[in-house]
Amino acid sequence: MTTVHTNYIGGEWTESESGETFDTVNPADPSETVATYQQSTEADAEDAVEAATEAADEWAATPAPERGAILRQAAANLEARKEELTELLTTEEGKTHAEAGGEVQRAIDIFYYYAEKTRDLGGTVKSSSAQRSNLYTVEEPVGVTGLITPWNYPIAIPAWKIAPALAAGNTVVIKPASVAAGTALAIFEALDDAGLPDGVGNIVTGPGSTVGNTFVTHDKVDAVSFTGSSQVGQMVYDQATDDGKRVQAEMGGKNPTVVTDSADVDEAADIVSAGAFGVTGQACTACSRAIVHTDVYDEFVEAVAERAAAIEIGPGDVAEMGPQVTADERDGTLSYIDTAREEGGNLVAGGGVPEDLDEGYYVEPTVFVDVDPEDTVACEEVFGPVLAVIEVEDFEEGLHVANDVEYGLSASIVTDDHTEAQRFVSEVEAGVAKVNDKTTGLELHVPFGGFKDSSTETWREQGDAGLDFYTIEKTVYDNF
Repeated sequence: MTTVHTNYIGGEWTESESGETFDTVNPADPSETVATYQQSTEADAEDAVEAATEAADEWAATPAPERGAILRQAAANLEARKEELTELLTTEEGKTHAEAGGEVQRAIDIFYYYAEKTRDLGGTVKSSSAQRSNLYTVEEPVGVTGLITPWNYPIAIPAWKIAPALAAGNTVVIKPASVAAGTALAIFEALDDAGLPDGVGNIVTGPGSTVGNTFVTHDKVDAVSFTGSSQVGQMVYDQATDDGKRVQAEMGGKNPTVVTDSADVDEAADIVSAGAFGVTGQACTACSRAIVHTDVYDEFVEAVAERAAAIEIGPGDVAEMGPQVTADERDGTLSYIDTAREEGGNLVAGGGVPEDLDEGYYVEPTVFVDVDPEDTVACEEVFGPVLAVIEVEDFEEGLHVANDVEYGLSASIVTDDHTEAQRFVSEVEAGVAKVNDKTTGLELHVPFGGFKDSSTETWREQGDAGLDFYTIEKTVYDNF
């Protein structure tokens, strides 16, 4: 029997006032219904905001280590369910078992990390210019935080927004992506079992146009954190800032890996393949452009095409690369492949739907070569397993091509030349710069965010920066 999930509002699991629900399906087998969720309304979202508002003062006054103890227990609760949640993530989103397990572990680690950070929360003490005076700062929570999260990392991204928000003393309302909401709801099951006070955390499923919009525009929501497409993120930013809210938005990418003439070609092909085809290319940090020096271009093309062709495609519990999450995502990727052909790209691997997988939302790992930097497939975010290989004459041209797009999220270089590596780090226009590594993969204790259309460039996520967004400083002059 399909599990019917409810919203979590004010410490209670409740059905939507609409009485309507929606289903999610297994992208590897769309005939299989995975779970049923509430088709919530504006009224449900408003109830969540009211619950968060009522709980805000008491939670802010709770000693930070006490808040941390709840986060720590929530992490342990998630850890006890790791295999179950891994299977759910694979079934609902399509990731391979290894990828899903890694993501669930990341969410666990994030909660443990911010549980410990609560012991270090506080301000700074400064020397006063006056005698018999203390001068210091204190950090206070922003208030009620509205979170909107995507489907491609359906437990990790909610975790890296929820955990620092709660650690800093804020209350939370969140709308997870509808196509893969199960693991986000599991976070609140873990928090509820850990003793989170009523109203401190609330989750409402349903359309972004109603639930998400309410969280963005409600006058009692003090801060909004969004991850998703650039188009929607810009709309969220404009709406929320018009109301005077604190806002962070992390959005799309068109991430390059530059392969220089000094690179080990086999290593470069491994790095690019992992970045382009891992998680089925459905990552904002996925490598979608390999910018390759002419001296190693032919050798690299042969190597990366071989790796793409060798990837085993199928259901996430048995294969190396799973399906895309929905039919629309698959069709969008196939449309970009058609456009790349029309614009003159030379297809050397993939390019369609696997013949032996007539069910599910599968696309072959695809490699286009002889791509012009101005081609659509080299400029627009595809969000699928498609790699464009661009030939350049030297490092200078490679750096120019890497930067000559509207996005600036993640970028990497494969080189044995230390000078080129350092120049790349200094001059690449991206929030994440990597040397001899794939564009995907993030440490949880350092800042994450992009430049240009990849980010609002307001606040970073993760690490100490993740706490900065959810706190506001007060300066105290204490004369005695």
